[in-house]
Amino acid sequence: MTSESRTSRVEQSETVIDMAELGARLSERLAALGSPPPPRNSGKRRTASKKALLKAIERAGGKW
Repeated sequence: MTSESRTSRVEQSETVIDMAELGARLSERLAALGSPPPPRNSGKRRTASKKALLKAIERAGGKW
């Protein structure tokens, strides 16, 4: 018995996406288009718990 999910197995015919490669390709395409980066979420409707989490991340030196 294994802990592997039967539904998450990759079939031989399925393509596996390399996320680093995908990110690089998307960056190249956006640069070629000259598109500005999309606007960030304003955060006006954040819950108290989300605000607390973001403050804790900032205090720990992280930048989300």
